Amino acid sequence: MRFSVTTGTGRSLVFGDEAARGELSPVETVAAALAGCSAMDVIAILIKKRQRVASYSVSVSAVQRSEYPQVLTRIDVVHEVSGPRVTEEAVRRAIELSATTYCPVSAMLSAGETSIHHRYSVRRTGSAPSEASGEVVVTGPYRRPDVVRG
Repeated sequence: MRFSVTTGTGRSLVFGDEAARGELSPVETVAAALAGCSAMDVIAILIKKRQRVASYSVSVSAVQRSEYPQVLTRIDVVHEVSGPRVTEEAVRRAIELSATTYCPVSAMLSAGETSIHHRYSVRRTGSAPSEASGEVVVTGPYRRPDVVRG
């Protein structure tokens, strides 16, 4: 099972069962697309908020139901941000905006059976070091993001 796909913009992907050959799982790719979409939003918003980010990563974990169709029923997205003057408030707001306004992947998944838990971990490394973590918002299932923020 190996399928090559070329997108409308000319990008190529290979879907299949052999991860060692670089083949992608379609469902794992959906979860990864959520992480990428949200990360692009969050880092852009943090830059606009003049946050000094030294490191940033996003991780996703997902639960897929066993019955067919085997949709994702829960996804946890965790944004890990550190920097000398990063504030918890700015990170929370950036994640909230991505989850409820900007990320189309989140909007599509939240409108279906998937609940998405948008979380964060912030580590300020400057003159007043601190750490914080928590959940910002849960979107879905069967809820449009604009309803969540309204």
